Amino acid sequence: MNASIVAGSAARTAIGGRAAEQLRTVLRIDGWSTAVFGVVLLAAGRPFVEVLGLPLAWSVPFGVAMLGGAAALGLIAGYPAVPVRYTALVVTGNALSCVALVVLVFAGPIPLTGPGTAFLLSGAVVVAVYAGLEFLALRRAMTR
Repeated sequence: MNASIVAGSAARTAIGGRAAEQLRTVLRIDGWSTAVFGVVLLAAGRPFVEVLGLPLAWSVPFGVAMLGGAAALGLIAGYPAVPVRYTALVVTGNALSCVALVVLVFAGPIPLTGPGTAFLLSGAVVVAVYAGLEFLALRRAMTR
């Protein structure tokens, strides 16, 4: 994370008004897509075992965690002024999720199929993109 964002967060704890709108939009889109993905993992857990090699013991906890994350994103985006600290946590969480997904693919604790590998790697790309968009929106909002 950029040191100026971390240092600036001590002086500015929340971002409101027009400066926060782009940040709020990215957080909401991230929240909704996270919720949809969580529901898919929960609803299609059984077919994912065969097609992706993703066992229910992994897809159910991932799905539940994603629904919790989606709720948190919705709450953060819904504040009248977007909290800088929470947004920085979202950026960090998305970046760590990206790394975790890549590690799961290449460390091999899950017997993934070819489509399963592509599925997790595409998920890593998606969370990396969200981390980048949220970081840029936060930085832009902090400089206004």
